[in-house]
Amino acid sequence: MANNSTQAAFDPKAFLAIVGDGKTILEFHKDQIVFSQGDAAETIFYIQKGRVKVVVISEQGKEAVVGIFGPGQFFGEGCMNGHSVRIATTTAMENSLVTAITKTAMLAVLHDQPKFSEMFMAYLLTRNSRIEEDLIDQLFNSSEKRLARLLLLLANFGKEGSPQPIIPNISQETLAEMIGTTRSRVSFFMNKFRKLGFISYNGKIEVNSSLLNAVLYDKPEIKREP
Repeated sequence: MANNSTQAAFDPKAFLAIVGDGKTILEFHKDQIVFSQGDAAETIFYIQKGRVKVVVISEQGKEAVVGIFGPGQFFGEGCMNGHSVRIATTTAMENSLVTAITKTAMLAVLHDQPKFSEMFMAYLLTRNSRIEEDLIDQLFNSSEKRLARLLLLLANFGKEGSPQPIIPNISQETLAEMIGTTRSRVSFFMNKFRKLGFISYNGKIEVNSSLLNAVLYDKPEIKREP
């Protein structure tokens, strides 16, 4: 166990930003695969810069985007839970800087550094809550409302600081896969949101606070019916 002075000085983000024992810093170009479904799962990844998408491919060859992750988030942590192979394919959506840390090194720092353990636990709890919310969203909300919620999440509404433009631009096909509807429906809803002033396009998608208000206060502009 590390001594108290070492624990006090330990900075989890600084630890993840540098090369070290069991850690490497990797650069991925847009559309470059980080790992593929079926690969051996021995490493956890942390995004310093950029954004990645997670895609699952069925036995019939059908693809579905099941997650998009950005700076400050981990992915590939399934290997910590006994997964020996990757159950999804992860691809960089833009030029990205990613820290790769081996399972052995991850277990060691979780054991030795309480601050890192707290950071990782907070991430896992947030991720679990997001999965539960996604399930509820799929079960009870209309595809229009699911799209509104997804846009808010991608723009970081509800986090510290101001909402960010959605960069890189997410294709309507990807949005449709993530909320379980068709591209044509997404196109219809996006045009509607723009006309209502909920979003704007200026080389990127910008989400306005009026969309958050419409979702939170269940305004009739966004229908609840499936």
